[in-house]
Amino acid sequence: MHPKYKLNAELGWKVHDHLVKLGLETPMTDQVKEDSEKKIAAITDSFSDIMIELGLDTTDDSLCDTPSRVAKMYVNEIFYGLDYNKFPKCTAIENKMSHNGSFVLEKNINVQSNCEHHFVVIDGLATIAYLPGKKVLGLSKLNRIVQFFAKRPQVQERLTEQIRATIQYVAQTDDVAVYVDAKHWCVKSRGIQDQTSSTVTLSVGGVFAAENSEIRKEFLNLARSG
Repeated sequence: MHPKYKLNAELGWKVHDHLVKLGLETPMTDQVKEDSEKKIAAITDSFSDIMIELGLDTTDDSLCDTPSRVAKMYVNEIFYGLDYNKFPKCTAIENKMSHNGSFVLEKNINVQSNCEHHFVVIDGLATIAYLPGKKVLGLSKLNRIVQFFAKRPQVQERLTEQIRATIQYVAQTDDVAVYVDAKHWCVKSRGIQDQTSSTVTLSVGGVFAAENSEIRKEFLNLARSG
């Protein structure tokens, strides 16, 4: 849903610039900066045209408001992560407990996104770990970063990379690992219609990038466990 937490647009656009430099940003145009009401009006008209081409009667009382409902859902809910003015405030505190050598891990973070190829649901869970440096992020900030990048048309590989790179940038540490296991409704509800398969993606940096390291093995064991 539309973010109800505190926002930090300045940080958001810095993250955007960082992802652009890394080649990890979602393909987008300057229209992402347009006023929300203008977007809603344009999408309403466009979706009405789609419904008419499908043969639906948009004057029917069950269908007449559907174009505006869809437009508001796109802009304010499922795709608000395209707008960096809605980037979450990411408070970091001094690492007084000195998490030296031990990582912070949060698992079973809800991931609900939409495939950019068919605009249908991607639904799964993420596990994130990082080794704090001078700063420690509040745990909820990890959830909010995941949610922000999930709320846009996505491919899972890029989503995983964006989460990892953003946490590295915000927490000021290279030592970050992100694991995402998700079902794709573009596979489940259409095409091959495979009901049981899931897709796993992994993005790692710093100490987690060493392929045979103990810390990487420990992270993967925790991420894969129930």
